[in-house]
Amino acid sequence: MWTKDMFGVNKPIIALLHLDPLPGDPAYSGSMRTVLDHAKADLLALEDGGVDGVLFANEFSLPYQPVADIADISAMAYIIGNLKEDLSVPFGVNVVKNPIATIDLGAAVGANFGRSCFSGAYMGEYGLYTSNMGEAIRHRKALGVESMRLLFKVNPEADSYLVERPIQVVANSIMFGGFADGLCVSGPAAGAEPDDTALKLVHEVAKPKDVPVFCNTGANHDNIQKLLNCDGVCVGSAFKKDGVFNGRVDVERVKYFMQAVQQFRSEH
Repeated sequence: MWTKDMFGVNKPIIALLHLDPLPGDPAYSGSMRTVLDHAKADLLALEDGGVDGVLFANEFSLPYQPVADIADISAMAYIIGNLKEDLSVPFGVNVVKNPIATIDLGAAVGANFGRSCFSGAYMGEYGLYTSNMGEAIRHRKALGVESMRLLFKVNPEADSYLVERPIQVVANSIMFGGFADGLCVSGPAAGAEPDDTALKLVHEVAKPKDVPVFCNTGANHDNIQKLLNCDGVCVGSAFKKDGVFNGRVDVERVKYFMQAVQQFRSEH
């Protein structure tokens, strides 16, 4: 799979680097220097802890918007640009709930991959969202960044498709045409483990097509070896101090987690 070429390992661990609230966000601290310092400290802790990749996300641009402010996207580009010299692993981007902006940002900063809901119509506390896969794929091509891998969320956490369908049907539909580079299976909320059956069903339909399946939420030290039955894992809260979603990254927790990953890899 392409993941081995990009990350240099089988079953990569992609760490979520949750940026502080950004200019225009209600909880913004008023200091981009503070936001940048926090992001740099978290990045170094994740890399020192041994993760295989990093995904920059504006997770705390709350409440989320169907069209992200230019200020948010610009701030993310500024932060990533300032941290490029500190990056020693492949990196990706995610402008939350904004798939086209995710591709735009990825093109601007030279991201290796992007993660978003690049397809589907769904609803949640923030309203109705419609993503146009045809637009997203054409936009990536128009920007000349076809090498940027796109990780599609099969079931967005905390939201639901307007018409529920079996998850393997959704996964097959997303993969039709061969434009989805990866599939992400989420739990019912950020930090919640996906249903075992859902992960298994998506993996079964994706494996013949060589499309990697990522556990998107809920991984921790206790369940990571089970979750590595899929092709990779995105991890956020488990790396934070005391496992608190809005805490800072704790390098010791990262190392403890990655020890379990290394044990799994050595045994398989």
